[in-house]
Amino acid sequence: MDDILNKLEKILEDRKTANADESYVSSLYVKGLDEILKKIGEESAEVIIAAKDDDQNKIIYEVADLWFHTLVLLRHKDIEIDKILDELSSRFGLSGLEEKANRKTKQ
Repeated sequence: MDDILNKLEKILEDRKTANADESYVSSLYVKGLDEILKKIGEESAEVIIAAKDDDQNKIIYEVADLWFHTLVLLRHKDIEIDKILDELSSRFGLSGLEEKANRKTKQ
Protein backbone atom coordinates (compact mmCIF):
# COMPACT_ATOMS: atom_id res chain seq x y z
CA MET A 1 0.00 0.00 0.00
CA ASP A 2 2.73 2.47 0.86
CA ASP A 3 4.10 2.06 -2.68
CA ILE A 4 1.03 3.76 -4.17
CA LEU A 5 1.16 6.38 -1.44
CA ASN A 6 4.82 7.09 -2.19
CA LYS A 7 4.11 7.34 -5.91
CA LEU A 8 1.24 9.70 -5.23
CA GLU A 9 3.39 11.74 -2.85
CA LYS A 10 5.96 12.27 -5.60
CA ILE A 11 3.29 13.33 -8.10
CA LEU A 12 1.77 15.74 -5.58
CA GLU A 13 5.19 17.21 -4.88
CA ASP A 14 5.81 17.64 -8.62
CA ARG A 15 2.48 19.46 -8.95
CA LYS A 16 3.80 22.24 -6.71
CA THR A 17 5.65 23.62 -9.72
CA ALA A 18 3.00 22.81 -12.32
CA ASN A 19 0.83 25.41 -14.03
CA ALA A 20 -2.29 25.99 -11.96
CA ASP A 21 -4.34 26.30 -15.15
CA GLU A 22 -3.31 22.78 -16.14
CA SER A 23 -3.28 20.95 -12.79
CA TYR A 24 -6.07 20.62 -10.26
CA VAL A 25 -3.57 19.94 -7.46
CA SER A 26 -1.43 22.90 -8.45
CA SER A 27 -4.53 25.10 -8.39
CA LEU A 28 -5.22 23.94 -4.82
CA TYR A 29 -1.67 24.81 -3.79
CA VAL A 30 -2.03 28.26 -5.37
CA LYS A 31 -5.36 28.87 -3.63
CA GLY A 32 -3.73 27.97 -0.34
CA LEU A 33 -4.40 26.22 2.91
CA ASP A 34 -8.00 27.36 3.35
CA GLU A 35 -9.02 25.88 0.00
CA ILE A 36 -7.27 22.59 0.76
CA LEU A 37 -8.96 22.42 4.17
CA LYS A 38 -12.31 23.22 2.58
CA LYS A 39 -11.87 20.26 0.23
CA ILE A 40 -10.98 17.98 3.15
CA GLY A 41 -14.10 19.14 4.96
CA GLU A 42 -16.27 18.50 1.90
CA GLU A 43 -14.78 15.06 1.38
CA SER A 44 -15.22 14.19 5.07
CA ALA A 45 -18.90 15.07 4.84
CA GLU A 46 -19.25 12.95 1.70
CA VAL A 47 -17.69 9.97 3.51
CA ILE A 48 -20.22 10.39 6.30
CA ILE A 49 -23.12 10.55 3.86
CA ALA A 50 -21.87 7.50 1.97
CA ALA A 51 -21.55 5.57 5.22
CA LYS A 52 -25.04 6.59 6.30
CA ASP A 53 -26.33 5.42 2.90
CA ASP A 54 -24.59 2.08 3.59
CA ASP A 55 -23.17 1.98 0.07
CA GLN A 56 -19.75 0.30 0.09
CA ASN A 57 -18.80 1.51 -3.39
CA LYS A 58 -19.62 5.11 -2.47
CA ILE A 59 -17.70 4.76 0.79
CA ILE A 60 -14.63 3.49 -1.06
CA TYR A 61 -14.86 6.28 -3.64
CA GLU A 62 -15.33 9.03 -1.05
CA VAL A 63 -12.61 7.75 1.29
CA ALA A 64 -10.22 7.73 -1.68
CA ASP A 65 -11.13 11.39 -2.29
CA LEU A 66 -10.62 12.19 1.39
CA TRP A 67 -7.24 10.47 1.50
CA PHE A 68 -6.20 12.21 -1.71
CA HIS A 69 -7.00 15.67 -0.39
CA THR A 70 -5.37 14.84 2.94
CA LEU A 71 -2.22 13.89 1.02
CA VAL A 72 -2.40 17.23 -0.77
CA LEU A 73 -2.46 18.89 2.66
CA LEU A 74 0.55 16.89 3.79
CA ARG A 75 2.56 17.94 0.73
CA HIS A 76 1.41 21.54 1.13
CA LYS A 77 2.80 21.44 4.68
CA ASP A 78 5.91 19.48 3.57
CA ILE A 79 5.01 16.53 5.78
CA GLU A 80 6.19 13.22 4.37
CA ILE A 81 3.82 10.26 4.27
CA ASP A 82 6.46 8.19 6.05
CA LYS A 83 6.01 10.43 9.11
CA ILE A 84 2.34 9.45 9.23
CA LEU A 85 3.18 5.78 8.68
CA ASP A 86 5.77 5.96 11.47
CA GLU A 87 3.18 7.47 13.80
CA LEU A 88 0.69 4.72 12.95
CA SER A 89 3.38 2.06 13.46
CA SER A 90 4.22 3.49 16.87
CA ARG A 91 0.63 2.85 17.94
CA PHE A 92 0.71 -0.91 17.31
CA GLY A 93 0.33 -2.89 20.49
CA LEU A 94 -1.31 0.01 22.32
CA SER A 95 -4.92 0.09 23.28
CA GLY A 96 -6.84 3.14 22.17
CA LEU A 97 -6.96 4.30 25.78
CA GLU A 98 -3.18 4.02 26.15
CA GLU A 99 -2.63 5.90 22.89
CA LYS A 100 -4.90 8.72 24.05
CA ALA A 101 -3.05 8.94 27.37
CA ASN A 102 0.30 9.03 25.55
CA ARG A 103 -0.98 11.74 23.24
CA LYS A 104 -1.58 14.03 26.21
CA THR A 105 2.01 13.65 27.37
CA LYS A 106 3.38 14.36 23.86
CA GLN A 107 1.54 17.67 23.61
